[in-house]
Amino acid sequence: MISEQLVDLSRLQFAATAMYHFLFVPLTLGMVWILVIMEGVYLMTGKVVWKDMTRFWGKLFGINFALGVTTGITLEFQFGTNWAYYSHYVGDIFGAPLAIEGLMAFFLESTMIGLFFFGWDRLSRTQHLMVTILMAIGTNLSALWILIANGWMQSPVGAEFNYQTMRMEMTDFWVILFNPDAQAKFVHTVSAGYLTGAMFVLSISSWYLLNKRDVEFAKRSFRVAAAFGLASALSVIVLGDESGYTVGEAQQTKLAAMEAMWETKPAPAGLTMMASINEAAQKNDWEVEIPWLMGLIGTRSITKQIPGIHEIKAKNRERILRGIVAVNALEALRRDRSDASAKKTFESNKIDLGFGLLLKKYVTDVNQATPAIIDQAMNDTVPRVTPMFWSFRIMVGMGFAMLALFGLAFWSTLKTASMNKPWLLKWSLWMLPVPWIACELGWYVAEYGRQPWTIYGVLPTHLSVSTLSVGSLYGSLAGFIGFYTVLLVVEMYLMLKFARMGPGSLGTGRYQSEPAHA
Repeated sequence: MISEQLVDLSRLQFAATAMYHFLFVPLTLGMVWILVIMEGVYLMTGKVVWKDMTRFWGKLFGINFALGVTTGITLEFQFGTNWAYYSHYVGDIFGAPLAIEGLMAFFLESTMIGLFFFGWDRLSRTQHLMVTILMAIGTNLSALWILIANGWMQSPVGAEFNYQTMRMEMTDFWVILFNPDAQAKFVHTVSAGYLTGAMFVLSISSWYLLNKRDVEFAKRSFRVAAAFGLASALSVIVLGDESGYTVGEAQQTKLAAMEAMWETKPAPAGLTMMASINEAAQKNDWEVEIPWLMGLIGTRSITKQIPGIHEIKAKNRERILRGIVAVNALEALRRDRSDASAKKTFESNKIDLGFGLLLKKYVTDVNQATPAIIDQAMNDTVPRVTPMFWSFRIMVGMGFAMLALFGLAFWSTLKTASMNKPWLLKWSLWMLPVPWIACELGWYVAEYGRQPWTIYGVLPTHLSVSTLSVGSLYGSLAGFIGFYTVLLVVEMYLMLKFARMGPGSLGTGRYQSEPAHA
């Protein structure tokens, strides 16, 4: 059996590198479309200030993109180094969207970024705008294919286990591509990225306005960010609702943990706003609830129930028992592939094979699992409720706070005098880190909420890891955290340096507290 420490360290290493990487991704996704908007206005109006805006914000975008690529490369390598059995078990399925991402999206994105920076004096205005648009499309296609792969991990459709190869195999590529979980995850994630990019531009523009620097440049940037941010904030909330619905359909365990819903409630279930969660007693000591709301979000109906944690656990225990039958039948097929009785038994129970494999964490032979071990495996099927509950609520609260800010910021752009309100500009500046915190919390809810699975309901996490030494994991974990921290410091230094220099860093002679020539 794989040691629990090895599994925990492998998970921690991937989580640390992924969370570092996801500090860069949202800003890349968001800023690229802001560049498209700014350059589009430049093409339509011919005003040079819009070209300067595109070039200046593009410089900050480029710094972020370079470090995002650097931190992202190691993630794919970890599937082979730290998660070798996972790669063997589902590589035929999981590898396809990642390969397409590299061929279709990353090459397009990286090529267009080169043309974006070096093509200003070599391409016409229209040609350069097309380059910027293709750069934005490439960036979003990259996110699409990665999230299709991740969505399949959350909801493994279009594939089935082949007992002859002992692997999961793809049965329908189009079902994987149009997986509702993947599509909902994509639109929600990119909308959060758009919100992050808008907040970045809004906050820095507010700092210029507070310091009365390059005012006309800053006002235009503020207007673009306010409008784009308002649309993005609304999209995040609406699409987050859709994402919640797909979670309710595909991952009822995650939804129940997010809502601290211990008992199945009469339909339509209420939404718990706050609660005192008692995990030891598996109940809430008290809670504040909005009637009906969770039922409408999670089921789109007023009659369909959302199962509570206790009901889910009881069902999972039954699935573990059927999984034992599936594991035994699979073992018989490994000994004799022509065993018709074992094949029939396996086909009848293979949907629960993953639940039987949960017992491998505690016993080598699943037939040795005692009722206590089965109960332990059953309890493992639900992640800890408290971090899920509060992470989700903090994320949502931040989303609504950003909606309020962008709503007021957009309103202020309709009245020129209002844009100079110091309280609004200071609020915009202090809100700068909020979208990153919200994005990290969203990632945590999505990934931790899937535990104890790497492939939900199919492959337990403890069976997915490579055979490594604990010492090597400590060493690589320390190396990654140290190196990534250096990259993060470099990113923040360069971003702060050029943000403080402002559009004067372009060397046009039109800025550094001078009125913009529009």
